[in-house]
Amino acid sequence: MSSPIENPDAVPSTPASPQPACEPVQYLDGETEKLEEGIALCLSGGGYRAMLFHTGVLWRLNEVGMLPKLNRISSVSGGSITAGVLALNWRNLEFENDVATNFKTVIVKPITDLALRTIDVSSVMAGSLWFGSIGERIAEAYRKNLFGDKTLQDIVDEVPGKSPRFVFNATNVQSGVLWRFMKPYMRDYRVGEVKNPRVELAVVVAASSAFPPLLSPVELNLDPNDFTPDSGTNLQGNEFRTQVILTDGGVYDNLGLETAWKRYRTILVSDAGGRFGADADPKRDWARHTMRILFIIDNQVRSLRKRQIVGAYEQGLRKGAYWSISENLDAEQVVKPLDVPFSKTEALANIETRLQKLDQAAQERLINWGYAASAIRLRQYVDASMPLEAAFPFPQQGVG
Repeated sequence: MSSPIENPDAVPSTPASPQPACEPVQYLDGETEKLEEGIALCLSGGGYRAMLFHTGVLWRLNEVGMLPKLNRISSVSGGSITAGVLALNWRNLEFENDVATNFKTVIVKPITDLALRTIDVSSVMAGSLWFGSIGERIAEAYRKNLFGDKTLQDIVDEVPGKSPRFVFNATNVQSGVLWRFMKPYMRDYRVGEVKNPRVELAVVVAASSAFPPLLSPVELNLDPNDFTPDSGTNLQGNEFRTQVILTDGGVYDNLGLETAWKRYRTILVSDAGGRFGADADPKRDWARHTMRILFIIDNQVRSLRKRQIVGAYEQGLRKGAYWSISENLDAEQVVKPLDVPFSKTEALANIETRLQKLDQAAQERLINWGYAASAIRLRQYVDASMPLEAAFPFPQQGVG
């Protein structure tokens, strides 16, 4: 199978070398790779830009009847906003032949309504003035606009062939590893596991999307007695289990890949990370210079993850497809039923990583681009018999 990224400038040229399939991979958290013939979808971060791009991806997956066939949706940051809306509202979807006929009303509308509001600036200002922490203010915005007081126990159950398991990823600042939220449990392999957590979904998504330094951290106040005995490794003391300090899941895993990679043979990756460009005169003040450094770190980690993904596809260790908001489809000989010129999609990839209001036109273009990019890659690398996409979800907008 050829690489799902044909543009040599879109991904480093030397893929990582995964271990052969006959040799189980042992991970630092003690888990052994035991692959199942299931499908996992990974949703990256990227603020509202990612939230809307991934909405277009889900739109296409729904259109071709793939949503109920997903075994897992693993998300970070902006991707977790989209995943949270889907997880909470799944029961309200009306499926006919595996296609939700009310997808736009039940899933798309609450997401686009949120994108008409700027929530990061007000949260930073309120949190800085001691009206709760910034993380608490972000959670309150999600609570008010999307999730109410619903908890992880209110999201859909995992039922193979009918609904996936949702995994929301954050980074534990204390242990330095992934903290994963799911309906059956939340865990950090070093600190331990809490079964059937009743954490509010607004707090879960706020933790997953707590982009540093401004929106981070989000704090969980827990009862150490709620942890399963001996479920962690070397950080099971009360000092790690009473108050858990979390930041954006993308700090540890910016594609939401880890919790899916260890389990499923077919991996679909939707990357809405912004396009990283050179800057001949980078800002020197501490705030903007720090942001530039963080983006450099994110870009490097993302590149390494891409090598891992593409290398595994090429060697036959994984099936699936990768698509990116930043890729240049003009540079490839690929069937493109819809017009997606790089001159226009590049502008969408350059939208800031913010929780900042986007006008309706920008929202619809991002959704259209996610829809088209995923459609092309799914047909190219997953199922060549998939029908061609007849029109954008929002035909009048295109991608710009």
